[in-house]
Amino acid sequence: MSTPLADPLAGFPRLLGDIGGTHVRWGLQRAPDTSPEAVRVQPCDRASSVAESALAYLRDTGAPAPRWAGIGVATSVTGDRVAMTNHPWSFSIRELQAALGVERCLVINDFTALAMSLPALGAGDRRPLGRSADADGVAAGTLALLGPGTGLGVSGLVPVAGGGWQPISGEGGHVTLAAGDDEEAEVLAWLRRRLGHVSAERVLSGAGLVNLHDAVRALAGRPAEPIEPAAVTARAHSGDADAARAVTLFTAWLGSVAGNLALTLGARAGVFVGGGIVPRLGPAFDEALFRQRFEAKGRFAGYLQPIPTWLITAPTPALTGASLALDLMPHRSARC
Repeated sequence: MSTPLADPLAGFPRLLGDIGGTHVRWGLQRAPDTSPEAVRVQPCDRASSVAESALAYLRDTGAPAPRWAGIGVATSVTGDRVAMTNHPWSFSIRELQAALGVERCLVINDFTALAMSLPALGAGDRRPLGRSADADGVAAGTLALLGPGTGLGVSGLVPVAGGGWQPISGEGGHVTLAAGDDEEAEVLAWLRRRLGHVSAERVLSGAGLVNLHDAVRALAGRPAEPIEPAAVTARAHSGDADAARAVTLFTAWLGSVAGNLALTLGARAGVFVGGGIVPRLGPAFDEALFRQRFEAKGRFAGYLQPIPTWLITAPTPALTGASLALDLMPHRSARC
């Protein structure tokens, strides 16, 4: 990772974006060390393209013309052409830069942007998720991040010599899901017959909640029914047995996948959970079960016990992360 830019006023004002599979968040940062302002959350389907959505935001808010743009998008970014995983939007970064009229347009994975924000989170931007033996973890260690929403985002931050962080960009949400007990093995077998490959995202996402609800009903001999993720959550809150079981399976698997990620990255400084689903589950999300499954790694349970797990509560941290990425990530021909 490069060092921060010498000119503290470089690239301001900045258009900042966080594009998920369902909603897009836009904000404007006018100067260094200021928070994004005029933040708007819009359904992706309100516009036919990323450029149309961004230009509508600038027009509707009366924002000054940005010099730079930093955008996180829910897909892998490997070149100029970006195609979203869970939404029809597809675009060229160079063409988007031209449409916005900015000097620089950095497009990165949305969870890379969110990961960049982790060191900047204050006490009011996170809360412990389940019991954590050590609230601070190892301060200089790696940070891990995952978050179920429309899909499952995964990222992390590795400390670098001399200070600063190196973000990890990947598609960890699409790793093959493993069963932790006999019931989960039955659910996986049912999902495999239906879907073929069962990735973590097939369970740990909005659509995943529906998949789990369908599986619970099918294995109990009851037919599937058309249902939306929000309805599964609402039914779980009201005590419906099938929905509650689906949420319990979701909770347990999220803890297991989070523990796997901590082991894979050596994330001794902490594991953060983002995304929109866990906050919406509220008391239906069993934090003790999440933490139990996080630590349930046999001989390495003791390795995981001191690692804190956090729920991100800040409203738009990925926008802050996108701005930090503009300062710290080098210019690349495909992205600027």
